[in-house]
Amino acid sequence: MPLLKTILVLILVYYLVKLLAKLFAPKIINYAAKKTEAHFKEKFGGYAQPGNNTTEQRVGDIIVEKKPANKSDASKPVGDYIDFEEID
Repeated sequence: MPLLKTILVLILVYYLVKLLAKLFAPKIINYAAKKTEAHFKEKFGGYAQPGNNTTEQRVGDIIVEKKPANKSDASKPVGDYIDFEEID
């Protein structure tokens, strides 16, 4: 009989923990996300703010961005060309 009671208690505790996890998991995850966000803002807050850049763009400035040259590898020989003949 004590074995049956132990198994019943374990099953009851399992379902109770499962129910409590469904109720409190979103709140716990939300809390952890807010704490992580605050930690990252504290560590990296100075980098993400606009206006801290030393190369600020002013109205009327012309910026030329050069694109890298597209080097085509199509002109390089890939292998030998073999001409096959059809045999009847």
